[in-house]
Amino acid sequence: INAFSPYTMYGIGEQNTPGTLQMRSMGGAGVAMRSVSTVNLLNPAAYSAAPQKTFLFNFGLEGQNYYNAQTVGGVGKRTAYNTFNFHDIAFQMPVAKRLGLGFSLTPYSSVGYRTKYYHEYDPEDPIYANVGNIQYNYQGEGDVTEVKLGIGWEVVKRVSIGVAAEYYWGDIERTYQTVVSNNIVNGGSVNTVTGTASYGISRIKMQLGLQADLIQSERQVLTLGATYDMGGNLRPSVNQTVVNGDIYGTVVRGDTTRMALKLPVQLGVGLYYQNAKIAAGVDYIYQNWENNESPKSVPGAVNVAYKNTNTVKLGFEYTPNRMDIRNYLKRWSYRVGFRYGTYYQTFEGKTLSQYAVTAGFGMPVRFLGRSSIDFGVEF
Repeated sequence: INAFSPYTMYGIGEQNTPGTLQMRSMGGAGVAMRSVSTVNLLNPAAYSAAPQKTFLFNFGLEGQNYYNAQTVGGVGKRTAYNTFNFHDIAFQMPVAKRLGLGFSLTPYSSVGYRTKYYHEYDPEDPIYANVGNIQYNYQGEGDVTEVKLGIGWEVVKRVSIGVAAEYYWGDIERTYQTVVSNNIVNGGSVNTVTGTASYGISRIKMQLGLQADLIQSERQVLTLGATYDMGGNLRPSVNQTVVNGDIYGTVVRGDTTRMALKLPVQLGVGLYYQNAKIAAGVDYIYQNWENNESPKSVPGAVNVAYKNTNTVKLGFEYTPNRMDIRNYLKRWSYRVGFRYGTYYQTFEGKTLSQYAVTAGFGMPVRFLGRSSIDFGVEF
C-alpha cells in the first residue's frame, strides 16, 4: 500500500552540500583548501592559517528546490518542496602563533515530503468491495544541524593538524495517515488512522584533519589535505503515536525507527592548487554507513538499505587580476565545478548515481577589507 518512496522518507534525509559558497561553487572541493582570507568548513587543520591580529567571518544563505517523480504500477507519483534558510555561520581566529580556532554552524541534512496515494472503490474487488475508497497520506519534515568547534596547529613549517568536536542535533517528524470513505452510504469519511513518529537527535562526534603544503613559493602553492569523521548511530529519542478516528491514541516510546538514524564514518582526501589567478581543487570522499542491518520495508513498498558511497569533487576558480584598479570585473572570481558519486541508500538493491554541476562568482568588497560577496548555483 506504500506505493511511493521518495528518498527523504528514510534515514536522515537529503544530505546538504558542505562547505562555504566558494567551495560549493567549485563542486564542493576544499578538504585541502588553505587560505588567510577564506573560512574552511571542511578541515580543522586549516584553522591554523587564521591571520594574526584579526579574524575571518562567513555567513551564507541557501534556497533549494527538490523534485521527485516516479511511476509505480502505471501511476505517476510526484513530490516537490522548496526551502530557503541559512547555510552556514562560521568564523576563524588566531589563538597563538601557528594556532587557530574555528567555529561553524551548518545544516547537515533535511527531510521534506508530502504525497498521497488513492485506492479507488472497486465493487469487484474481493477485499475492498465492502470498504470503499481509501486514501493514504505520507508526510515528513525536519532537519539535522551540525555545530563544529575545533583548533588547528601548524606543528612544523608547511604541516598542520586539527581536531574538532561536532555536535549534531535536530528533530524529524514523519506522519502516515489512512482515510477510509464508504461508497455504499454515499461517501463520507468512515474512519481515519494517523500514525506519527517524532525523532529527537542530540549526539557528539569528532573530526580529525591534516594539511601539508607540497609546493610553497611566492607564486604558487599546492596543498594536500585529509580528514576523518567519526560516524555511528545517532540513537535518537523516539515518540510514536497512533490515533484512530481522532478519539483514541496509543503512545509508544523507544527506538523503533524502520532505519537506524546514523552518520557515516567518513574519509576525505584532496589536493588544492593556488596562484595569483587560478585556484583548482579535487577531493575524494568515502562514506562508510556501517550497513549491518537487513533492508527495511513495509508490505507493498520497496526494500531500503544503507550503502557505502564514493564521491569525487572537482572545482576551478579564475580571477583575471586581483589588483586591477581600473576594471572592477577583472577583480571578480569566476568558479565552476562538478561532483559525482552514489546515493547512501539502495532501493530494491539498486544503486543510485548522483551528480552536480556548479557555477558561481565572487565580488570583492573593498570597504569591508578583504571581503567578498559570493553567488552560486548547483544543479
